[in-house]
Amino acid sequence: MTPTELSGALSAALAAAVADGTLQLPADAIPASVHVERPRQREHGDWATNVALQLAKKAGTTPRALAEDLAARLAENAGIASVDVAGPGFLNITLDAGAAGELARTIVQQGAQYGRNDSEAGTRINLEFVSANPTGPIHIGGVRWAAVGDSLARILAASGAEVEREYYFNDHGAQIDRFSSSLLASAQGKPAPENGYGGAYIAEIAEAVIADAIADGDTDPRELSDDEAQEAFRARGVERMFAEIKQSLHDFGVDFDVYFHEDSLHESGAVKHAVDRLTADGRTFEKDGALWLRTTDFGDDKDRVIIKSDGDAAYIAGDIAYYLDKRERGFDDVIIMLGADHHGYVARMMAVCASFGDTPGKNMQILIGQMVNLVRDGQPVRMSKRAGTVVTIDDLVDAVGVDAARYALARSSADQNIDLDLDLLASQKNENPVYYVQYAHSRTCAVDRNAADRGVRLEDAFDPALLSHESESALLGRLTEYPRIVAQAAELREPHRVARYLEALAGDYHSWYNDDAKLRANPYPDEAVTDAHRTRLWLNDAVRTVLANGLGLLGVSAPERM
Repeated sequence: MTPTELSGALSAALAAAVADGTLQLPADAIPASVHVERPRQREHGDWATNVALQLAKKAGTTPRALAEDLAARLAENAGIASVDVAGPGFLNITLDAGAAGELARTIVQQGAQYGRNDSEAGTRINLEFVSANPTGPIHIGGVRWAAVGDSLARILAASGAEVEREYYFNDHGAQIDRFSSSLLASAQGKPAPENGYGGAYIAEIAEAVIADAIADGDTDPRELSDDEAQEAFRARGVERMFAEIKQSLHDFGVDFDVYFHEDSLHESGAVKHAVDRLTADGRTFEKDGALWLRTTDFGDDKDRVIIKSDGDAAYIAGDIAYYLDKRERGFDDVIIMLGADHHGYVARMMAVCASFGDTPGKNMQILIGQMVNLVRDGQPVRMSKRAGTVVTIDDLVDAVGVDAARYALARSSADQNIDLDLDLLASQKNENPVYYVQYAHSRTCAVDRNAADRGVRLEDAFDPALLSHESESALLGRLTEYPRIVAQAAELREPHRVARYLEALAGDYHSWYNDDAKLRANPYPDEAVTDAHRTRLWLNDAVRTVLANGLGLLGVSAPERM
């Protein structure tokens, strides 16, 4: 019996109590889905619910009386071994071994579909992440968002949402001028300009721009006037830098559906369109020759200039237009992932959201990521050989590989600082979390290979009642939780919940596997194949399925051999 089935049985019990007059409760007050959860202490049963405490007052009875009535009704369901009432009215439910073990077959039969749910169905989500300026390689903070953002997109899609991954291409502003000036200075053998960009990659890009121009039959940029040369380096340099960024992200397993150019907001009239709408809605006012948005009406600490006194759009005007553009493209939820230095940005953008009549925290959601620190040989790793001042995506992948990098960055809550030990992540030790989970998956595959060699086949027999050992009950209980974990990770926008779940599942599996004296899926060479071996193979394959599904949501491979 799955949690969904148990939830349905509880709803049916409540409906029956209302129907026979035992429970004085409006029919529309009966929840369509009753929340059940795993008890913290295993001896309290397989599942628990506090539904009696939630509904007793509405029904004009005591929680204990309601719980006792529900316990009696639930006990009549096939697959439920016992229902105990604890404390003021908690229900502790124990399934019989057969009902619990049946989950193993369900998981194997559902395969890649197990864990997918419809909790976000009908929602169109625009998920913007990374969006690094095209002025240099992606640094470690952006790499964290690449891992977290792509994992979140996968989890939201697995929960029924329609998700579009979007990269905001910052090609409008002073940083592009500084980048092109830096390329020109490098080509001329001069030091980088004040506030310019350094690092070996600048010289590489400058040399590539020159080679590309000559190959295309254009004038060598070094032979042009400074203004013409800077424009040549701007056009070709930004394009080449961004191509490198895209390739690095692709190699990291991250691809975007849309690359949105900031310049297009100004060229298309989107900024004027957004400002005109806010003005028509009475959200703006004029002061000191400038046009202001009344963001203090919605919790901001001060009103914001959107059109400056010289007639130019303020920076926030582009952000306003960009949000409205997403909403007018039909997205219900706009999720933006930003670095730790953007905390001050949240309140003003939530005020912008409210200014359009939308709901902050729903139509606009902003996630802030904290710093990542790298350690090697016990010492901080601070600089890249290529980028000079930062550690880049390629540095991290070269050090530990894509799988370890993605998993390590996604397994912690994004709002926490994390320290990554590069030596540990490159090791094959149980202390290395990605190795621990991947090794569990490879073990399940080894069991399958050995089973095939010894003639153990899934199709021959399955007796779920045989999965009655304590470690098997723990493993089945963990497997049952997976769909809830995926839905919760989607709801809270927290991919790390999937990673931590996989580590717990791997731990349960390793414990079950290591209890070889009692719980073998494969017989010894001179031992007859029994239904116990066949049934345990179903449980083994259920674990393999969930580990592979969960790793897939994190964009991490599930190796068959290690």
